[in-house]
Amino acid sequence: MHEFAALADPTRRRIVELLAAGERSAGELVDEFDMTGPAVSQHLKTLRDAGLVRVRVDAQRRIYAIDRAGFDNIDGWLQGVRKFWTSRLDALEGELRKAASADAARKQRKRKQTRRVRR
Repeated sequence: MHEFAALADPTRRRIVELLAAGERSAGELVDEFDMTGPAVSQHLKTLRDAGLVRVRVDAQRRIYAIDRAGFDNIDGWLQGVRKFWTSRLDALEGELRKAASADAARKQRKRKQTRRVRR
């Protein structure tokens, strides 16, 4: 997914975190980082191209915000992964419970045998 490639970079993840709190101008975002405006602009372009942020023009300013559609795509993908793992983890839990019960039964039998031997 193109969205995950965009989020692979820590600077872009931080931009998304900042925008999750609300819209910000490009200048406000640049002020948050120890890098040049063009460098931040490249990160914003990558996030825009991935559909994770949107931009609107307000006079001379560019205002950035989260684009929910991109995150809905990620959420949809995660839902499928959760379904896959949930069923498998439930099956694993069942097997572990069976193994624990069998182990407890073996220990109980062994204790009974030990008591008989002592008598």
